[in-house]
Amino acid sequence: MFRTRLSILAICLALCAATAPASAADKLTVLLEWFVNPDHAPLIIAREKGYFADAGLDVNLMPPADPAAPPRLVAAKQADIAIHYQPNLYLDHDAGLPLVRFGTLVETPLNTVMTLADGPIKSLKDLRGKKVGFSVSGFEDAMLGAMLKSEGMSIKDVELINVNFALSASLIAGQVDATVGAYRNFELTQMAQEGHGGRAFFPEEHGVPVYDELIFVTHRDLVTDNRLPRFLGAVEKGAIYLTNHPDESWQIFIKAYPDLDNPLNRQAWTDTLPRFAKRPAALDRGRYERLGVFLHEAGLIKSIPAVGDLAVELSQPPSL
Repeated sequence: MFRTRLSILAICLALCAATAPASAADKLTVLLEWFVNPDHAPLIIAREKGYFADAGLDVNLMPPADPAAPPRLVAAKQADIAIHYQPNLYLDHDAGLPLVRFGTLVETPLNTVMTLADGPIKSLKDLRGKKVGFSVSGFEDAMLGAMLKSEGMSIKDVELINVNFALSASLIAGQVDATVGAYRNFELTQMAQEGHGGRAFFPEEHGVPVYDELIFVTHRDLVTDNRLPRFLGAVEKGAIYLTNHPDESWQIFIKAYPDLDNPLNRQAWTDTLPRFAKRPAALDRGRYERLGVFLHEAGLIKSIPAVGDLAVELSQPPSL
């Protein structure tokens, strides 16, 4: 009888364990740098394919009301992670924000200097005395200055015009002769679809150190949080799935965001795929050192930071 009661008790406990809800996933808030677009593909795939859930994470991807706000909100501990730009991280560090890069999303520059393909600007030298439109001063000025210097010119040889974020429109309308800051995976396609072919000059081919366009940053106090390596492991799985299954991934993406199913985003999807970090946790210290020197020489930061002061490489958990 005693053994029978023990058996019944064991069965009841097993049934309770089977029907009890699984332990709650760890919540993680990720602030995007812009509205959802193909630049965020590894994150969307990681969410839709269940890689975040497999890692025990409940990840909330939040587009910002103000694109400048995400780093400040993370610095104020009002969010866990922000997508940021490697050059801007140095400026924020110089200003005292406690931000640290712990991963990479897009590992090549996307910025360009862009002109009309059928216009008079065939090389950077042709920009002498011309109008160049920009959206945000700072790094873009330094980038343009370095590109012009590679051709024996300086930024004083052009007239800078603030066109806000109307880069393509101002170029097509003839308000400027070139723009700095247009993305090679978006604006070039956008212009072509509007019947105006563009010509792009790439900063990394004209005197600007190669840098990571989009990175993941967190508050310095969260660097040892075990959610972060799990997050990167899921993002890595998303990036690898994208590489192996680009068409299937596109279908997953537009099912989640049907409003983005258009020719511009379809082409941007294809153009961005090779640029995603396949090892998002990996840190290229030399790349960070070189950009620090570049920004210091451009007068944008007061001193060259030690790489470890603003970037870390986290060890990832075993394969999910």
